[in-house]
Amino acid sequence: MTYQSQISFTLDTICPWTYLAKKRLDEALRRFRETDEAQKVKFTVRYLPYQLYPKASKEGEDKVEWYKKSRYGDSEEKMQMYTTLMTAYGVSAGIDFKFGGTVANTLDAHRLIQHYQEEKGPETADKLINALYSQYFEHEQHPSTDETLLKAAAAAEIPESDVKAFIEDRSGGLPEVKMLIREQAGNGVDSVPYIVFEGKRRDITLVGAKEVGEYEKTLQTIVKESN
Repeated sequence: MTYQSQISFTLDTICPWTYLAKKRLDEALRRFRETDEAQKVKFTVRYLPYQLYPKASKEGEDKVEWYKKSRYGDSEEKMQMYTTLMTAYGVSAGIDFKFGGTVANTLDAHRLIQHYQEEKGPETADKLINALYSQYFEHEQHPSTDETLLKAAAAAEIPESDVKAFIEDRSGGLPEVKMLIREQAGNGVDSVPYIVFEGKRRDITLVGAKEVGEYEKTLQTIVKESN
């Protein structure tokens, strides 16, 4: 009998470390699913919302300036070190990080992800998140305008006639997303990526972007302990 394990992945669509972690976890899952062990445990990823910058406006502000001031003490040198580091990490994971664009409130992006995760399942949520990450980090697009969300929905093969009304109804799914964000805070989540692997004997929590090998090792531990 196959054990069903849920991986709870808390993220924000403007956090580069969560994009990196997702790429690495995706690769670890791909490798695992090619092994005989995949018959013993089926892993399903559930995405949960977190806001890196909850006070951000919908319109947003310059991404480079925000990072430099809020994360690196307005230091050009530290900002350059960050972009060099993230560029290298990105290349290793197949991400072409770019650093221009706008940082803004992500609640509408989370509304979209959570609504269609519930309505259409994990594969649709996965495609939405991949498209949102790619637009924001690789094409310097705004993280949550209607245009960005519609492009993500198209990449996830959600009909525009279905998604347009949901996006334009600013209250649709909003209470649920805010409740999930509060729940995550109540569970002690104060940074992302925050990933919990559900096990038969125990859960394993990994905070921060780990290497592919560490995700693989965690998957194997869940399998061993599922017997």
